[in-house]
Amino acid sequence: MHDNEDVYSKYLGKKSDYIDTYTPSLLEPIPRVLGREKIGLMDDTIPFDGFDLWTAFELSWLNQKGKPMVGMAEFKVPAQSKNLIESKSLKLYLNSLNQSHFDSLKSLQSVLSKDFSNAAMGAVSVTVSEGMKNDDLHIHHPKAVNIDDIDIEVHDYRFNEGYLKDATHETAPFVSETLMSHLLKSNCLVTHQPDWGSVFIKYEGHPIDKEKLLRYIISFRQHHEFHEQCVERIFLDIKKYCRPEKLTVFARYTRRGGLDINPFRSDYESSSNVGRLIRQ
Repeated sequence: MHDNEDVYSKYLGKKSDYIDTYTPSLLEPIPRVLGREKIGLMDDTIPFDGFDLWTAFELSWLNQKGKPMVGMAEFKVPAQSKNLIESKSLKLYLNSLNQSHFDSLKSLQSVLSKDFSNAAMGAVSVTVSEGMKNDDLHIHHPKAVNIDDIDIEVHDYRFNEGYLKDATHETAPFVSETLMSHLLKSNCLVTHQPDWGSVFIKYEGHPIDKEKLLRYIISFRQHHEFHEQCVERIFLDIKKYCRPEKLTVFARYTRRGGLDINPFRSDYESSSNVGRLIRQ
């Protein structure tokens, strides 16, 4: 499915000039409602809370003396914000800081938060780490059941939510478990470039059939949607077909252009204990 006719993008799939002085207008918002309408979500019926966690690995600016500085930034965008941010526009915006002076790390962080919040139409928190002062950010090895080793034959790679039909063992006692797969792959809605991710599904309810869940995740392989929309679709489909009492879906995607996007959606918790993965 290539439903990108109603997604307007000034930058994706186009040649772009790189501006190296502060230009907040480069940030391009995309209304979340464009993707949510396709899966039957309206603002007053959203059954989850959460956030999109962005990591910017390519960040540089000039200090008050003109000396170049480097660092990393982490953006936490609330899922209730009106807009998501188109990723290439964020890269262009961050590059516009390269020749811009900031008096302190605090002032840079404040500008980033203000500009991202204005574009997203939601309160975005930003944490900036200067230099290699965040070198204690270790690779995380999550405690979850990896379903990727299930030996199955696959012949159809079209998206199919039907794999989740009858995917719960209704007569079995409730369980509390976290399942994970590194086989999540979807494609950008506009450029059709591949997006690679690891998805974590934490739930309480009747056991979910792991083979059917794996087939469902693999069916995203040729699907065209933004990261955030894929995670919300996964959340809604599991809720609809598997009916867990509690559910969290968290995907950590590999970086592109120095950025990674990690959407978190949950109906019962506010954060995840899954940190940076080996592919990030």
